[in-house]
Amino acid sequence: MKLYTRRGDTGETDLFGSGRVPKDHLRVEAYGAVDELNATLGLCAAATGEADLREFVQSLQRSLFELGAYLATPEARHRDATGMHEPGDAVIAALEACIDGFEAELPPLERFVLPGGTPSAAAFHLARTVCRRAERRTVALGRVESLAPNAVRYLNRLSDLLFVLARVANHRVGVPDIEWEGRKA
Repeated sequence: MKLYTRRGDTGETDLFGSGRVPKDHLRVEAYGAVDELNATLGLCAAATGEADLREFVQSLQRSLFELGAYLATPEARHRDATGMHEPGDAVIAALEACIDGFEAELPPLERFVLPGGTPSAAAFHLARTVCRRAERRTVALGRVESLAPNAVRYLNRLSDLLFVLARVANHRVGVPDIEWEGRKA
């Protein structure tokens, strides 16, 4: 099987079980941003020297792949038949528990933090901003097509987690967060 099909040469792509749409369709924008986030998480995994963070990030990548498949499958009957579902409440609760657990490692936040520090922390900050873009694209799609609210909730919570992971990446190697000198958090 060849990697290229030439089917996208006219600016259209296939959705799972639902025909073709332009490559700039809101649905393609949403799952494309999730794919970009997944690739950025790959950068995070490669940048960290912490085995537990690398393993954890890879679990997030698997979960994001499932979210991307959900977003790429507009018809509920096709999602049901293929098992491509939105993140469940338990997945979101697990993200919240992870945030709480990782935050327990950190000193309290007193000011806003500038992205940076170690290469690993900088990668997590980049992933956080890409996650926010994926969230915005998913919100935009949800305005015109039916989406489960947990798709947006998952991305919102994940961006919070990525912020915490950036701080953890700095803290574990003794690099202080770069605080913004303006207003307090």
